[in-house]
Amino acid sequence: MDKIIVQGGHQLKGIIPISGAKNSALKLICASLLTSGSVTLENVPQLADITTLSTLLAELGTQINLDGDASAKRKVGRVISYTTSDVDTPKAPYELVRKLRASIGVLGPLLARFHKAEVSLPGGCAIGARPVDLHIMAMQQLGAKIEIQNGYIIAEAPGGLVGNSIVFPKVTVMGTENALMAATLAKGETIISNAAREPEVKDLGNMLIKMGAKIEGLGTDTIRVQGVEALSGCTHTVLPDRIEMGTYAVATAITNGSVFLEGARRDLFNAALTKMELAGITVEEKDDGLQITGTDNLQPIDVMTEPFPGFATDLQAQMMVLMTQANGASMVTETIFENRFMHVPELNRMDADIVVHGRSAMVRGSNTKKLRGAEVMATDLRASVSLVLAGLVAEGETVINRIYHLDRGYEHLEAKLSNVGAKIERVSDHEAKY
Repeated sequence: MDKIIVQGGHQLKGIIPISGAKNSALKLICASLLTSGSVTLENVPQLADITTLSTLLAELGTQINLDGDASAKRKVGRVISYTTSDVDTPKAPYELVRKLRASIGVLGPLLARFHKAEVSLPGGCAIGARPVDLHIMAMQQLGAKIEIQNGYIIAEAPGGLVGNSIVFPKVTVMGTENALMAATLAKGETIISNAAREPEVKDLGNMLIKMGAKIEGLGTDTIRVQGVEALSGCTHTVLPDRIEMGTYAVATAITNGSVFLEGARRDLFNAALTKMELAGITVEEKDDGLQITGTDNLQPIDVMTEPFPGFATDLQAQMMVLMTQANGASMVTETIFENRFMHVPELNRMDADIVVHGRSAMVRGSNTKKLRGAEVMATDLRASVSLVLAGLVAEGETVINRIYHLDRGYEHLEAKLSNVGAKIERVSDHEAKY
C-alpha cells in the first residue's frame, strides 16, 4: 500500500491551479441519467470517486467518452461525455455503491426517468452517521413507493413522479440534490423548503436549466421546480473546488508562504477566508484567482462548522492543523458530523496539543513550538490531507499511511505541492525510507 512522505520546514511559493469540484462533478454525472441525450462535462477532476461513479454508470449502460485534456480544443480541463440512451437496467449494485456514498445520487434521476430504481444502501467515509432517510422521504413526497429489501432501496412510481412540497427537517446537501433532480421530470410544481444553499447545489441546478429544466430559487433555502416532460443533453463546466482552495490556502499559511491559487473564487469559501484573515493571513483577490500570503504571527481563532454560507465541515481538519501554529488557544466546533475528530489522535502523535470535549476541540497552539514528524494513519479524506498539511510544517519526516483516501478527493496533490516548494513524495511499502 502506498504512503506519502513529507519533509517539513519548506516555505511554499508559486502558483497552484485549482481543479474542478469533486462534490459538484459527482452530482452532475448522476444528472446525466435524466436524459437520453449526451451530457459533456468540462473541468472534471481526475479522482478515484469520479472513476467509481463512472464505472457505476457504465454498469447501467451509459456510453462514456473521455477526451482527456481538451485545452487544445479551447475547452476547460478534463472533458468527459456521458450518453445514457442505452441505459435499460435502473439498478445500482452493492459492489459499486458501497465504495462511494455519492452513488445515492442516482436514485432520483433513475426514478424520475424510468419510474423505478433499485439502489444499494451506500458506503463512503467513516465520519459519522449519514442516513438516507431524507432521500427516501423526498422520493415518497413525490409519489414513489419505497421499500428496503436485502440492503437495497426498491423504489417505484408506475405513473411517474408528481410534484409536491418537500420540507427537509434539517439541511441536507445530497438530499436537496436528489430531490432537485427528481423534481425536474415530475408532473407539476415541486417546492423544496430548507434546501441546501451550497455552490455545488447551484452548479447542479444551473446545468439542469441548460438541459431544459425550469428551476427558481437556486442559492436560497426555497427552490421551486416546474416539471417538464423531458430533458436534453448539454455541455457544462464543473465549478472550481472550494475545499481544494481552502486546503491549499492553509498549506500556504501554515508554511508562511505566498501562493497564487489560480481559478479560486472568494465567494465559494468566504467564511473560511474571513477566519484566516482574522488569524493574520493576507488574501488578495485578482481577476483569475486569489493570492494567499502567510504571517509569522498567526493569531488563534474559534471556528464552528455550519451549512453554506457558513464554515465548511470539509475544511475543519485543515483549519485545526493551522491553529496548532497560532499563538494561543483556539476552539474548533463540529456541528455537521458527530465523528469528525478522528484526525486528532494522529495530530497529537505529532506533538499537537488538542483536547476533544464532545463536539468541540481545544487547540493550544504555539508559533514557536513546531510539530514533530511521525508515522501517522489517515482515517478519512479530509483527515488525510490534514496530516499532509501537518507534515509540511513539522520538524523532520512525516509518513502518512492509508493515503488511498486522498485519491478520492485531491487531484495530483503531491505534484501541486511539489511545484510550489514542498518536499513530498509517494512511495510504495518497499520504497519507504524508515
